[in-house]
Amino acid sequence: MIDRNAPLSTVRRFFAGLTEHAFHARLGVADPSLVDYITELLVRFIRADDVFSVRAPTGQRLNQVADMLDEAGARQGAARRRVHRHIGDFTLFWTGVYPEMVDRLRHAGNKDSLIDYRAQGKRAYYIASTIPVERESAPASVLQRLSSDFEICAYGLSEVRRQWELHDGGDAVNTLLIN
Repeated sequence: MIDRNAPLSTVRRFFAGLTEHAFHARLGVADPSLVDYITELLVRFIRADDVFSVRAPTGQRLNQVADMLDEAGARQGAARRRVHRHIGDFTLFWTGVYPEMVDRLRHAGNKDSLIDYRAQGKRAYYIASTIPVERESAPASVLQRLSSDFEICAYGLSEVRRQWELHDGGDAVNTLLIN
């Protein structure tokens, strides 16, 4: 079990081991830059503030993909790329790690009720990959791979979840989640 106060490096190593095993050994995906990206996604999304990091100009946290898409359309350049990348990350995280939550996130009556998270995630990663920026932590080639292989990445994340649940009943990660 990982302590909630564990250094980020310990958390990163935990996720890196699980992600490398799931993608390399279980799925045969030997792409270090893709695996590293997914590891960092898991590390970032430990914090709810990072899961819901896109904000409207008023400062309101956007928690629906439809609102994030509107916000992406209102931005330009690197800011637009960041929002599209986040939409890809958001949809990949929920469809891969917590697919049972997708229906709750898309409950009837809200803007996301008709949104296909997988299709929007693929599209968002593709759009982000086409927006040129000078410096970015996610190369266009990785975002293109996330777009084209969204389903295998979501499945790989479900394997990561299975591994951590086998590790100690899921408590290692569940105790890390920070609101």
